[in-house]
Amino acid sequence: MTQTHMAREVAEIPGAVARFLVETGPEVAQAAAAMRRLNPGLIVTVARGSSDHAATYLKYAAELLAGIPVASVGPSVASIYGRPLRLAGAVCVGISQSGQSPDIVEMMRAGRAGGALSVAITNFENSPMGLAANHCLGLRAGVEQSVAATKTFVVSVLAGLALVAEWQEDDALRQAIADLPDALEQALRLDWSPLAARLARAGSAYVLGRGPAFAIANESALKLKETCGLHAESYSAAEVLHGPAAIVQSQFPVLALGVDDAALPHVIATAERLAAQGADVFLTGAPVKGGTELPSVPGLHPLVAPLVLATSFYRFVEELARRRGFDPDTPPHLRKVTETV
Repeated sequence: MTQTHMAREVAEIPGAVARFLVETGPEVAQAAAAMRRLNPGLIVTVARGSSDHAATYLKYAAELLAGIPVASVGPSVASIYGRPLRLAGAVCVGISQSGQSPDIVEMMRAGRAGGALSVAITNFENSPMGLAANHCLGLRAGVEQSVAATKTFVVSVLAGLALVAEWQEDDALRQAIADLPDALEQALRLDWSPLAARLARAGSAYVLGRGPAFAIANESALKLKETCGLHAESYSAAEVLHGPAAIVQSQFPVLALGVDDAALPHVIATAERLAAQGADVFLTGAPVKGGTELPSVPGLHPLVAPLVLATSFYRFVEELARRRGFDPDTPPHLRKVTETV
């Protein structure tokens, strides 16, 4: 079978990450220096779709490392409702693969007009969003032809992580980021075929995570919908117990994304509780009683480990899509660039 664009682009992830680190490093340093001078008390993010999941990852990284709250703002506040926001002393980070969606662009302009230091993360530096910001971190990921974003998502998350590492001058995270290309190469070689066998004919699934891994759970559930026609929902491994667990019965598939951080015991506990209800549970990062452990790259910094998991998931989901009879490059009713107002 001819290789799909999605498979090729997933294979390009380690190279795209290495290229970003070399080519966009100076822009990251400049934006981080501006943030240190500002000393913000708040960060707001502007994004939709996969880019919003990258923004959620940035939220956890900034809150855990810097202790600064991060909030997502609705682009329609500016684009439809025309309501200015008072953002003096804040940083406004916009994330968009294309940098073209009118609502994202308008909210970025409004954020800057409201006094925020604005930073754009986009694959197209000369896009309207890139030009509207004080600083632009170009992804340099190359052309992405598959509708399902993969390498641009990973590099978008990387851009946010690199910005936080430089802003906080955190040497441990800097080193973990520098080591990412090798870790991502390992991630592409991992075998998640037990999960593929379970989801080949599934109609629904849950994907769980906590902290930065919750952002990857969101992204994974979206990709299962987008490429596989599977009704997947993402939840915090805590939130799922506040109602959604009620429908988890015999053989309900659950993917729990665990990494070696403070949340792992809680993720394991949730996974084992759902397995006891009869769910088919798959967990990364640790063995799970009553379920199946999926392989993951060991020994990673907890703020990069979920991103490495995303790369393993992308390889898996592209194969799953084809197994279910879908073309992952052309999901029904979707286009590569979605422009909303």
